[in-house]
Amino acid sequence: MHERAAEFADRAREAYGFDPEVFEFPEGTKTAADAADAIDCDVSQIASSLAFDVDGELVVSVTSGANRVSEAALADAFDVDPSGVTMADPDRVRSTLGWSIGGVPPFGHDESVPVLLDETLLQHETVWAAAGTPSAVFPIAPEELRRYAGAEPAAVAE
Repeated sequence: MHERAAEFADRAREAYGFDPEVFEFPEGTKTAADAADAIDCDVSQIASSLAFDVDGELVVSVTSGANRVSEAALADAFDVDPSGVTMADPDRVRSTLGWSIGGVPPFGHDESVPVLLDETLLQHETVWAAAGTPSAVFPIAPEELRRYAGAEPAAVAE
């Protein structure tokens, strides 16, 4: 197992008592469609952790791979002007969350940040999220993901 995926699994066990079953795909799972193809699941079951700068604060939106995040919806969720919502700088994501873009898990971050959960993910029994690298994923029930991430369900899709 890649050392970063192993680190994620260790953090999940230590912090939450959750032992993720990590699957690695050497060809990568960089996009939601790639992940869904590799896993053989519906793209709507891919739980992509996307980092945004919301009025100066780093926020993670765990979003269904079938959806695109609405920056206006994020602005509404945090009661800020939509012009204050942008994708987060990759260096800031790495230094704050401890993970690189493409491999950001929904929980197990270096620092606590607000997390929103795309409410459409809650319709599935199982979703698949990044496990610390762009080629590692793990299955989890959406309610468990919500609990471990301290995530608020929200309408974040366009």
